[in-house]
Amino acid sequence: MAAGATRERAEVAAAAMRLQPKVLNWRRDIHEHPELGNRETRTAKLVADHLRALGLEVKTGIATTGVTALLKGGKPGPRIALRADMDALPVTERNSLPFASKVTTTYRGETTGVMHACGHDAHTSILMGVAEALAVMKKDLPGEVLFIFQPAEEGPPDGEKGGAEEMLAQGVFKDFKPDAVFGLHVWAGLPAGKLAVRGGPLMAAADSFSILVKGRQTHGSRPWGGVDPIVAAADIVGTAQTIVSRRQNISKQPLVVSFGVIKGGIRYNIIPDEVELIGTIRTFDEGMRQAAWADLKNVAEHVAAAHGAKVEAKIPSVKGTPVTINDPALTSRMLPSLEAAAGSGNVVDPGLNMAAEDFSEFANRTPGMFFFVGVTPKDQNMETVPGNHSPEFFIDESALDVGLRALLQVSLDYLNGVGKTR
Repeated sequence: MAAGATRERAEVAAAAMRLQPKVLNWRRDIHEHPELGNRETRTAKLVADHLRALGLEVKTGIATTGVTALLKGGKPGPRIALRADMDALPVTERNSLPFASKVTTTYRGETTGVMHACGHDAHTSILMGVAEALAVMKKDLPGEVLFIFQPAEEGPPDGEKGGAEEMLAQGVFKDFKPDAVFGLHVWAGLPAGKLAVRGGPLMAAADSFSILVKGRQTHGSRPWGGVDPIVAAADIVGTAQTIVSRRQNISKQPLVVSFGVIKGGIRYNIIPDEVELIGTIRTFDEGMRQAAWADLKNVAEHVAAAHGAKVEAKIPSVKGTPVTINDPALTSRMLPSLEAAAGSGNVVDPGLNMAAEDFSEFANRTPGMFFFVGVTPKDQNMETVPGNHSPEFFIDESALDVGLRALLQVSLDYLNGVGKTR
């Protein structure tokens, strides 16, 4: 470590050692009992009970199942917010862990498993640990800390509101306006022991779309008797790829158009009336974002028309998630804190990430820094491991300790003015 560099705080090392078994047990318990967005009742109760036991001012039921807690330090100082998300995904787990999820539910009319396939169980557990560590230091702690446990980061159920935007709409930052907000995300493909962060744009804006292709049902033996929405839908999916490859200047910024759902028909010999297409658009530039919406609508309508079909296109189908942007000055200031927690050479620049995060809603209202925590065992191929949202997503649990140390070090250094320009 270079002379004058930030060192890991002794209180961080001591707290991490003390809390490691608790964080591990919390993570395994939450992983075994996952809940979808706006349904995180068990998880929220576990969190709220813990925060109340720490003597914090706890509020529940925010944006349906969200929880916040306020810690007031014994000394004057800045205000920070620390955020973790609690929801799981409609994914059937394929890991053979003793605490693997066996939970099932009905999602979009189909039976599916429920799994913490994105690692929110780790985020919640780490922040519960950080809350306990800071509560123990309350008497000597400068400033105030708002702990935010957010529901529905992956999106609320159809027809409901949720996530970061709804927590803010319900006044999370109304009475407590933080000077900075921090969050983390465990990440597959990044080795356990590593952290990743960059100033400026980090994660993409995300928009969902739905396209209903409407044809006319007929027997499969006489396709000329109707209008085949399956063929039209297939052509739309194929032609939509030219939005990225031929219509957008991707030398400016990257852009992704992906279809995640193709649903239509029920029997092998019946051409159905309609096919539903659902997908996502990912962008970093607002002009490219708007153009991609228009391009996809244009492709859908005209390709369908060429087949004699029609479309009902909702592009975007709901309000999307903005680009996640790390405040450059804040990120530069806190980089030594991350390096102190992870060790020299263990903090890397991840580049632009096409995934999205509604932490961006918080960071759009106050300077924010969001960083990745590596969870892939070091002996695995980082290019081929199952990624976040995979039924085989796996966390090397040593990452829990690294995440706890990093978030706690960042919090204490910021509250104590380390790296602040005078």
